[in-house]
Amino acid sequence: MAKTVRMADIAEKLNISIVTVSKALNGKDGVSDSLRNKIIQTAEKMGYKPSQSVSDKNDSLVIGILNSYLYLQKGSSFYWSLYERLLKQLTCSDNLGILEVISESAQTNCSTPKLVRNNHVDGLIVMGPFSDEYIRMLSSLKIPMVMLDSYNAKYNFDTVISDGYYGMYIMTEHLIRQGHRKIAFVGTVGETSSITDRFYGYCKAMTEAGIKVTEDMVIPDRSDIGKIELHIPSETIKSFTALACNCDYTAYETMKLITEQGFEVPNDISIVGFDNYILSEVTPVKITTYEVNQDKMAEISVNQICKRIRNPFKQREMGMISGNIIVRDSVKKLNL
Repeated sequence: MAKTVRMADIAEKLNISIVTVSKALNGKDGVSDSLRNKIIQTAEKMGYKPSQSVSDKNDSLVIGILNSYLYLQKGSSFYWSLYERLLKQLTCSDNLGILEVISESAQTNCSTPKLVRNNHVDGLIVMGPFSDEYIRMLSSLKIPMVMLDSYNAKYNFDTVISDGYYGMYIMTEHLIRQGHRKIAFVGTVGETSSITDRFYGYCKAMTEAGIKVTEDMVIPDRSDIGKIELHIPSETIKSFTALACNCDYTAYETMKLITEQGFEVPNDISIVGFDNYILSEVTPVKITTYEVNQDKMAEISVNQICKRIRNPFKQREMGMISGNIIVRDSVKKLNL
């Protein structure tokens, strides 16, 4: 099947902005006659057909939001909460957002998202981690794109992430200041860029406190396909006084698991999480966590994708959003 020609392809061919192409093809002012004719001729040669997207009819943009089936649970997911904030920001800026949840088979086969295949969107916000192979496929589509809460140094994408490194440093330092030294990190290092950043933040705090991090101090939390799956023997739990979990979902599942084994939080073992979304507050013992500023992440992501669509050749941008610690009830202060 022939590839659909987009305004972005014409803009890239002529080394001009998408806005200029849009004005020329829609008969709007602001483009010289000679350039307009050149754009129209190029569009005809390339086989361009008007898109069905709203942005062909007015100045609004239609943004596709991609998320993996692994991470999106309606009403109880960090990414569902982030998605709602993206929609709010897009609506406030007179744009539209459409969600596509990428299935396991679509990721495995590196299938082009339907939103792109059907030419329904002007750009993509890729929310959360995907495999390197899938990101490589998205890169080949030559569509304006922003990566949100994940990054890949191999590709020249605009990126918005939370400061996981410094955030987990703060969480681990909080445990140390409460007298804890036997602290394990709960997370599968290397599974996502976020988990890896948070692990290194944990390592920095431990190293500064003179505590050597060894392999047995890292407890994996993901299955082979990336789902949260925990196995923590009681003997392992007994060897630590605190657990630094890479996200609130893992903290929630960890608390459930160790409670079922007869341990009490925080009297027997302390727990901290990361993200500060709903699960950190619905546990029997409310979890001390690091609050990610989702509103700011959504705002910056929407600003970046709109700028990228209107100026596809601008310099790459990375936004790193700071947060703050939320102290609740899951950490016990030890006698120093």
